[in-house]
Amino acid sequence: MAFRERFDCYVCEGDSIACEIDGFRVTARIVRDDCMDAPDQRQDGFWPSLYINDPGFIGPGNNFRERLAKAQAEAEAVMEAWRRDEWFYCGIVLAIECEGVELDSTQASLWGIEANYPGSDNAYLSEVAGELLPDALAAGRTALTRLMASAPAQASRG
Repeated sequence: MAFRERFDCYVCEGDSIACEIDGFRVTARIVRDDCMDAPDQRQDGFWPSLYINDPGFIGPGNNFRERLAKAQAEAEAVMEAWRRDEWFYCGIVLAIECEGVELDSTQASLWGIEANYPGSDNAYLSEVAGELLPDALAAGRTALTRLMASAPAQASRG
């Protein structure tokens, strides 16, 4: 069982999807990444290059100047869209609850993901949520076991 909902093609911070599994409710939420570095600062090889030792090396072959010009234009468009805040880096954070009690909201997350990236449909955001689901369920089960173990001890003190 997994998320039946999907994040939209355009997302905002705070958007979420949810599912119910084995008595747990799991909510995947988009949180803006607090690292404000620009894409070219975060990603080695962001800018294309003709130099073989550069991370952005576009490779040998025919029409290398045309491929370089195309890759350069694409990188500039991505940077301009980022500067206009049309896309952002985010984290997918899963919270898990049982019977209305939040058991965990920090163990299952992945950060540094592009949201609303030019040319993307944001499908990757839903995929990440699905991949994090087993970690969230494990954290929820652990927290629930801990709570159940402490309940008798607290009741005997009361």
